Amino acid sequence: MAADALATLRGDGLPLVMLDSNPDRDRAAATVNVDIEAGMGRLVEHLLALGHRRVAHLAAAVDSWTFHVGAAALATALRTVPGTSVRTEHAPLSVAGGLAAATRALAGPGARPTALICDDDVLAAGACKAVRRLGLRVPQDVSVTGFDDVSLATAVEPELTTVRLPAEEVGAAGMRALLAVLDGGVPDVTRLPVSNSSPAPRPPLPLWAPPHRHERTPRFSRRARRPPPAPPGRPRPRSGGRAAGWSRRRWW
Repeated sequence: MAADALATLRGDGLPLVMLDSNPDRDRAAATVNVDIEAGMGRLVEHLLALGHRRVAHLAAAVDSWTFHVGAAALATALRTVPGTSVRTEHAPLSVAGGLAAATRALAGPGARPTALICDDDVLAAGACKAVRRLGLRVPQDVSVTGFDDVSLATAVEPELTTVRLPAEEVGAAGMRALLAVLDGGVPDVTRLPVSNSSPAPRPPLPLWAPPHRHERTPRFSRRARRPPPAPPGRPRPRSGGRAAGWSRRRWW
């Protein structure tokens, strides 16, 4: 929300409940946030368990408390693991922005990162496009993670590993906090938990399986084969019989 609009609301004395906002700075009656630090920590733990040590952070170029907290949590989590490195690429919050930022991160100088952590699923969708355009594969060559778990996360192929932000729960908690303020109460600072959202593993394909019976190529016996054409001027042997001067051995 614009700063001048917030100033007007505060000046009018209206009860104010802020969502996705810094509880230490906003002079609101209550704040409702999600546990961004825990969500980023789970992503980092997941990638480290897969063996990733070179990480690129596709940071949304938006002045938002949520994105600042996520970036700080990412840096803190990787700082405690030796041999890790993180490179930050800022990007507009769009698919095109994620495509450009991921291209810079993957094709830039130095060792190529093996994992891309994106501030939003929209950026992650652009990152997946960049990986494919560079001739790489997700996740065999580069892992890509998102944040938010919007419907776009399941529209891309392969589906995104992302962090689900409970949007409906945030709205409901904000309404409860507002009602408490209107009743004269003092609601506590609310922080809602997040959860991981990963695509379901696909069953492994067999290395080889015999075809179904109706799919097999029919095999003809020697008796079913047609004899070769007879030379000019000589009679063609009939099926199941012999012609004068021809032996069955000559046919095969």
